[in-house]
Amino acid sequence: MVRIIAIACFVLGLAACQAEEPAAPTSTQNANDTRIAKQLFGAAALASNQRPTALGGYARGCQAGAQQLPETGATWQAMRLSRNRNWAQPETIDFVQDLSRFAATQAGWEGLYIGDMSQPRGGPMLTGHRSHQTGLDADIWMLPPTRLDLTAAERENLSSISMRRNAGAYTNDNWTPQHEAILRAAASDPRVARIFVFPGAKVAMCNSATGDRSWLNKIRPWWGHHYHFHVRLNCPDGATGCTDQAPPPAGDGCADAQRWVNNIINPPPPDPNATPPAPRAELTMANLPGQCLGVLNAE
Repeated sequence: MVRIIAIACFVLGLAACQAEEPAAPTSTQNANDTRIAKQLFGAAALASNQRPTALGGYARGCQAGAQQLPETGATWQAMRLSRNRNWAQPETIDFVQDLSRFAATQAGWEGLYIGDMSQPRGGPMLTGHRSHQTGLDADIWMLPPTRLDLTAAERENLSSISMRRNAGAYTNDNWTPQHEAILRAAASDPRVARIFVFPGAKVAMCNSATGDRSWLNKIRPWWGHHYHFHVRLNCPDGATGCTDQAPPPAGDGCADAQRWVNNIINPPPPDPNATPPAPRAELTMANLPGQCLGVLNAE
C-alpha cells in the first residue's frame, strides 16, 4: 500500500502528499462537530484578533493572530494574491523576509517570489496543500525574480520554472549555484525544521557541498517540489499548543535521497498483494484542536 501511495504522489506531483503527523487532540467543545473544516477556514478573509499562536500540527491545525506578509517588499513579492494565502505566524514572516534579503545581498538574485504560506486563520485549504495549516510553512519559488514591481495581474499569470530532469532524478539546466546557496541559507537557519525539495536537487547538493554538511540534514526529498521548495519552521518557543513534526533522522540524508533517485530511474515492481488506499476523509472540526473553533469565532 505504501508503494502505491508513493507512486501516486510521484505521478501527480502533489504537495498534499507530504508526511503527516498524528491526529491533533480534540476537546469537548468540538469533539462532535462534523462540519468540513476547509469550508470554514477557507471562508475567513482576515486573521483573528488574538495573540499569535500556532495550534496543532502542520496538517491538522490552525493559527491565531496571524500576520500578513506585505504584498511587496524591498526584496520580495507575494504571488497569487487572489488565493489570500500570504498569512503566517510572525516567525514565518520574519524568516521569509530574512531569506529574501540574503537572496538579494549574497546570492545574486533580486530577491524572492513567495508562494503559498497559510490562510488568514490557517486550517485546511479548499484546494491544494494538506499542510500549511499552522502558519509555519512557506513555499519559495525557484524562479529567480527579474522584477519586484509585478502587478497583481502579473502575479496571477506568471509561473515559476521547473528544476527537474528525468522525472526528478536530476536537476536540469535551470538549476544554479544560487539555488543551492539560498537553500543552504534556509536550512542553516535554526528556526527551520525541514525543507522539502525534489530528490534530484538533494542529491545534487550532496554531491557539491563542501565543508560543514550539517545543513543537508534538513533538506528532505519529496514528490513534486521542483517549481518551489517548501520551508517548514519549528514550533516557536513557548507554543505549548503547537505540535512539532518528528526531527529528521541523524546524518546528512544523502544515502536516503540517492535511494529515491534510484527508485525513480528503476522503479520497484508493484506489490501484487497491495490494495488501493481508501479515499482520504475530509477533515472536520472534530479532527482539529479544540482551540481552532475559538479561532474561527474570534473577531
